[in-house]
Amino acid sequence: MKVFISGNIAPVGLKELEENNISVTQWKENRQITPEELIEACKDQDALISVGPNKITTEFLKACSHLKVIALHSVGYDNVDVPAAKALNIPIGNTPGVLSAATADTAFLLMLAVSRKAFYSHKKIIKGEWKNYEPSPELGIEVNGKTLGIFGLGKIGLEMAKKCIGAYNMSVIYHNRSRNEEAEKEIGARYVSFEELLAQSDVLSIHTALTPETKDKFTLDVFKQMKPNSIFINTARGGIHNEKDLIKALEEKIIWGAGLDVTNPEPMDKDNPLLLMENVAVLPHIGSATEETRAAMAQIIVKNILAGLKGEKLPFEV
Repeated sequence: MKVFISGNIAPVGLKELEENNISVTQWKENRQITPEELIEACKDQDALISVGPNKITTEFLKACSHLKVIALHSVGYDNVDVPAAKALNIPIGNTPGVLSAATADTAFLLMLAVSRKAFYSHKKIIKGEWKNYEPSPELGIEVNGKTLGIFGLGKIGLEMAKKCIGAYNMSVIYHNRSRNEEAEKEIGARYVSFEELLAQSDVLSIHTALTPETKDKFTLDVFKQMKPNSIFINTARGGIHNEKDLIKALEEKIIWGAGLDVTNPEPMDKDNPLLLMENVAVLPHIGSATEETRAAMAQIIVKNILAGLKGEKLPFEV
């Protein structure tokens, strides 16, 4: 059996594939593979491990309908035409669960970095602007005892909430399509309407999937419903917020700050005004980028691939 990998996965995954007598072809160029190149690369393969923002479109699926399984190097699957894959009987696997803690760590990091203007202050040192002690420089704000709002209280959102409760005794409110009663019992989270979430959150952290319902959910009109001293955090998908509207909301002090591990578009242009704002922290989509998490993701990918090649149900199927 032959598998094409469109990027890098942890060595433990490659080793397991080889141990199972699977021939691996891997994209090695230092650029994203194009849709046309991906189709060509998969023509003589039995499976695909999709790494990065590849669009698994109807066109790709029809051209590669011979594939026995596609394993995603992510928990999100907004870049996959799932109905088309199902129609062609190509199972799609993802990597849920294992990246929850690492991604929540990133959201927590961004919350603190924004609240203390850490990235901006660090840049001042690099620019040689740290001269004398100033008792009142660009002051940050504290999060202790504040209200954390979670939009999408699933596994990652729950991990973020636990960290905020444990470290800063924050109260937690959330909005989902349906209530998460287990989380309510475990951490005392309170379910509220979307409008209440906006109005009451001091820190609003996004942990939902990108769907037609959540795409461009956070527009200028939505930011205007948030507190003027609130912090917006997005470690989910950049398409959930309208970036031009976010910039305007920050410039006009409609909200206090923002922390992003995902951007819209992605990657972000180096001249984006968000990168110069003192109350903004931006990271290049490193939510799950730890050795431990990437190794665990690779192992799940291999399980999905092996099951798919055998014609068995994937253990982690979309």
